Amino acid sequence: MKAIQESGKLGSLLSTIHVVTFDEYDERDPMNFSYKTKWTVTLVGCAFSGIVGAASSSFSMGYQSMIRDLNCTQFQATVGLSMWSIGFGTVPLITSSFTEEFGRLNIYIVSSFGFMLSEIMIALSPNIQTVMLGRLLGGVFGSTGATLVGGSVADIWKRHERGQPMALFALAAVAATGLGPVIAGVIEADPQLGWRWIQWIHAMFTGAYFIAVVALMKETRSTIVLTRLARKKRRETGDDRYQAKAEIEKESLMTLIKISCTRPIYLLATEPIVQSFSLWIGFTWGVVFALVESISAEFQAVYGFDIQNTGFIFITIILGSLIGYFANMYQDKLYRKYYPQKRQEARLYLPCVAATFLPIGMFIYAWTARPEIPWIAPAIGLTVFMSGAFVIYMVSFLYIADCYGTYASSAIACQGLTRNAAAAIFPLFTTQMFARLTYEWALTLFACIGAALVPIPWVLFFYGSRIRARSKVSQKILDDEELLERMEK
Repeated sequence: MKAIQESGKLGSLLSTIHVVTFDEYDERDPMNFSYKTKWTVTLVGCAFSGIVGAASSSFSMGYQSMIRDLNCTQFQATVGLSMWSIGFGTVPLITSSFTEEFGRLNIYIVSSFGFMLSEIMIALSPNIQTVMLGRLLGGVFGSTGATLVGGSVADIWKRHERGQPMALFALAAVAATGLGPVIAGVIEADPQLGWRWIQWIHAMFTGAYFIAVVALMKETRSTIVLTRLARKKRRETGDDRYQAKAEIEKESLMTLIKISCTRPIYLLATEPIVQSFSLWIGFTWGVVFALVESISAEFQAVYGFDIQNTGFIFITIILGSLIGYFANMYQDKLYRKYYPQKRQEARLYLPCVAATFLPIGMFIYAWTARPEIPWIAPAIGLTVFMSGAFVIYMVSFLYIADCYGTYASSAIACQGLTRNAAAAIFPLFTTQMFARLTYEWALTLFACIGAALVPIPWVLFFYGSRIRARSKVSQKILDDEELLERMEK
């Protein structure tokens, strides 16, 4: 730790401030953590994303016993599925600012404990209204914790190292969306268990995770670490001039909340790159949750599957995620190879191909789910679709973060808001849509919309740099990066 003297205005007097910073190889700097510590933090964070992803989708597998137990309708149960996405998509706009005040570690601890309590609340619910409230709270606590993972990765890994940790984060989030229903289908099939035990199992896993967070997780936000070091230095020396830069430039919590709520909306209204990616990931995630809502009903109606066997069909989400994960390793090589020429657009080689997987997978699923065609055919279509969806989910974080630098969290919040809004809305109309259009034509409609969105990564690949050049926000970020490069030279 070292202190740099700067002039600062304190009241009407000009005095010297000792700014506390890290030494070059200071092990307290999160960027200088050992690889063992970095991977421990990454894996613990990814585990929460997996637990939250599993809980988000497994809920739908308990519909039958829930409807029977609580005497509610299918639509009311579906509202419970959607309430999760409402909490998940909107609350981070407010709570993302809390890390500036309390640090990431404290938010992880509170979120995991609150998430466990929400699962217990659902398991003990006497009526569907309590279930809906529990799902809303589950989305609130789940999102607050899970959205920290990307920030934690950025805190401890350098830009060229983040590809695999971020891919692992995406794998945990997306693959768990398939793993949850697989396990929940087995639980729901047992008449002695049912929907309440789906929630109890989640509560048990989350309780174990809470213990792991307390025991293994470390604070990764450097501004918080430096602030604590400055406070310690002041206590030891009695000299109040020792301060962290974050303390000198600190905004009030209300100001931070205002910025975190308004800046994403501003970027969504003015930035073509944010708009196009928000539309793309929003539609994709809406279809994923429409499938979560409809796969069981379709395979039961077409192939006579029971609830346990329909749960196994969700393995296609896991397989698609794994395919996308391993494909991302190749994309990482392309990124490192072509970054000097293509800059941020070097992230888009694989997404240009994966964009075609969405409509292709939907078309296969739509027109092969027939009694005379083996069930493996539509399952292949789902796998193709999910491999493309995983790549889009992955690149929506990396490309946006690369393009918007210091504004990355706000830009990512935009696509998070649209993604979860679509995930909340789509399941509410898909049952009626499938009933009126039939599965074939409803899924064909999704496939056609997906085909219309295929040009998005291609346009950004060839014209992304020109689009950013016309953006005031992107130009400011570019100027800051050029200034930083000159200073380093």
